[in-house]
Amino acid sequence: MARYRFTVNGQPRDVEAADPDMPLLWVLRDRLGLTGTKFGCGMGVCGACTVLMAGEPMRSCQVPISAAAGNRFTTIEGLSPDGGHPCQKAWLAEDVAQCGYCQPGMILEAASLLARTPRPSDADIDRAFDGHVCRCGTYPRIRRAVRRASALGGAR
Repeated sequence: MARYRFTVNGQPRDVEAADPDMPLLWVLRDRLGLTGTKFGCGMGVCGACTVLMAGEPMRSCQVPISAAAGNRFTTIEGLSPDGGHPCQKAWLAEDVAQCGYCQPGMILEAASLLARTPRPSDADIDRAFDGHVCRCGTYPRIRRAVRRASALGGAR
């Protein structure tokens, strides 16, 4: 079995995987117990499995463990263990989540957007969230939450 080393939420991790094509999503959830990252479509089009790789959003269902080696990842669990990140606070204040399934990926997308663009326009927000699917349709609340997170200090 091959061993892969990468960093998740600031902690170096070693993972054994028999299949080098095993998606990072399953490694995070099944091997490391980080279940905040969700399985949605398995094709990289819904955004539920979004994590940050060196600060950039990416779909963990599309990254084989062999390609994850040597990289740094942040999951929703590592964004702020106490829920104090401006994006997490804004999501609660704007009551964004209904079912909540897609929200970890969206919060990470928002954190990345605000790190690049501290005061995003509505067009910036819409562009960043293109490709994220919220079946509950809370898009207006998501936009308000991103604006509120920006006012709270953004990416922190």
